[in-house]
Amino acid sequence: MPGDKAMATADAPSYPSVDDLFQAILEARHRVYEMARPTPLDRLNETENVYIKREDLSPIHAYKWRGAYNRMRLLDDGERTDGVVCASAGNHAQGVALAARKLGTRAVIFMPRSTPLMKQEAVKSLGGDAVDVRLEGDSYDDASRAAHAYSAEAGKTFIHPYDDLAVMAGQGTLADEVVMSGEGPFDVAYLQIGGGGMAAGVACWLKRYYPEIEIVGVEGVDQASMAAAIEAGDPVELDYLDVFCDGTAVKRAGRLTTRMCRELVDRLITVTNDEVCAAIQLLWEEQRLIPEPAGAMGLAGWLKEKDAVGDKKALAVICGSNMDFGQLSYVVRHAGIGSAHRRYYRFRIPERAGALLHLLETFLESVNIIEFQHGLVSGEDAQPVIGIDAMPQQFVLLERQLESLGVAFEDATGDEDVEFRIIRYDASLIAFPCFIKIEFPERAGALYDFLKSSCQSASIVYFNYNYTGERVGRALIGFDFKSDAARADFRKRVSSPGTVLRAVTEVSPKTLERIV
Repeated sequence: MPGDKAMATADAPSYPSVDDLFQAILEARHRVYEMARPTPLDRLNETENVYIKREDLSPIHAYKWRGAYNRMRLLDDGERTDGVVCASAGNHAQGVALAARKLGTRAVIFMPRSTPLMKQEAVKSLGGDAVDVRLEGDSYDDASRAAHAYSAEAGKTFIHPYDDLAVMAGQGTLADEVVMSGEGPFDVAYLQIGGGGMAAGVACWLKRYYPEIEIVGVEGVDQASMAAAIEAGDPVELDYLDVFCDGTAVKRAGRLTTRMCRELVDRLITVTNDEVCAAIQLLWEEQRLIPEPAGAMGLAGWLKEKDAVGDKKALAVICGSNMDFGQLSYVVRHAGIGSAHRRYYRFRIPERAGALLHLLETFLESVNIIEFQHGLVSGEDAQPVIGIDAMPQQFVLLERQLESLGVAFEDATGDEDVEFRIIRYDASLIAFPCFIKIEFPERAGALYDFLKSSCQSASIVYFNYNYTGERVGRALIGFDFKSDAARADFRKRVSSPGTVLRAVTEVSPKTLERIV
C-alpha cells in the first residue's frame, strides 16, 4: 500500500489490532442476528464469476444497521436511559433509528439540510417516537460537528458511523455470511470505501478464512479520503468532495479505519461516477436490482478490472439501495458513457438547407442515435451534437468512416453544454418558422424517413431529441421556410393521414417565445 513508511507508529499501542477486530466480529454475530436474518449471496449471472452480497435486502435496505445495532447493544443501562446521538446523511441514521426503537432508547439524529426528504421520512418511520431528527448545516461534516457538540453538552453517547471498533465489527458480520454460504473461497473482493468501517470489518473476516484473497478498496475519484490518509500517514481532509455516491462521501477517513485498512486492504482503486452508473445498469439488466450509487461502487471496481480479473472468483457488496428517485435520470444518461457504449459527437457542417439530412445519411444505418441537440446560430457553420450508442469497436469504424468522407467532428462527451443540454438558438435569423412536437415509432429510420419525405423545402433550425427507452420517440423540431406558402404546404403535409408520425402538434407562439 502507498504510504506504509509514512504511517506513524508512536500511538499504535492505543489502537485495537486486527486480532481485536476479528474477536469483536465473532462476538457481534449473536447480537446482530437478534435483529435480522442474513442477506442473500447471489451470483450476478450464469456467465460471470462474480457474486454480489445483497445488503439492499436488509431491514433498512443497507448494511449500516449491523454496526449501529451492535454498538448500541453494548450500551449499559445508564447510557441507554440517557439516549444516543449520531450524525448521518442517510443509512447510518436509519440503522440508529431502528436500533433505538428495538432497544428501548432514544436517539437524537443530526442530518444535513440537504438530506432528501425520502431519507428523513425513512428515519422517522423506522424510529417512531424513539428518534428526534434535527437538520443542521449543508453537509455531513456540518451535521457531524453539531452532533458532537450536542453529545458533549448533553452527556449522550455518540454512535460513530464508522470509526468505532463495535461498529466495524457489526459491519463485518456480513462477511461471516459470505463464508457460511459455502460459495467460497473467493480470489478477490471489491469493497467500497467511504469512512472505511465496512471495508475493514469485511476484509478482516475474509482474510482469516480465505488467506489468499486479494482485497481491493474502491473509492470515488473525488472521494478518495482513505487513499489520501494512507499516503499522508494519518487522516487528512479532502479539499473537494463529490457527493453523487453519497453513501461513501466522506471528507476525512477515520483514524482507526485508516490503520485497519492500511493492514487489510491490498490496494486501492478509484471509479468515476459514469463507471458507477454502468454498474447500476448491469445490476438492473441482470438482477432487476437498482442500488444507490455507493451500493454499486464495488461492482464498478470489478467492471473496471474485469478483463484482468478473468475467471477469478470475485465478490462485491451491494451495500445499499436507498437512492433518491431523482438520481435515476442521471444514472440512465451516464451509464452508457461509463460502459464505453455511449459517446457524444459535435459535428461541423455548412449552415444551409439539407446539410443536416446529408449528415444523417452518412452513417444512419450503422449506429443507434439516442440524442440530438441542434440550434441555429449566426455563422457559416452549424454544430449539431449527436449522441450515439454502439460497441467500442463500432466507434472506431464510425470515426474512420467520417474522416474518409471529410466530415469534421470532435468528441463532445462530457462538455458542459452537452451535459446540461444547452441548445443555443437565435430566433432573429429565422424568416418563416414552424416548430412542431412529434411522436414517432422508436425504430431505426422512422424519424429520418419523415425528415426526408416532408422537409425537403425547409431548413432545420432547431432539433431536440432524447431517447427515453419507450416504444415511441418524441422530438421538438423547428423549421424555417423561404415563404409563407411553403410553410403552409408543410403544415398540410405533416398533418395528413399518410405521415409516419403518430402525432404532430405545432408549438404555440407562446411556447415558442419561451423556447427562444
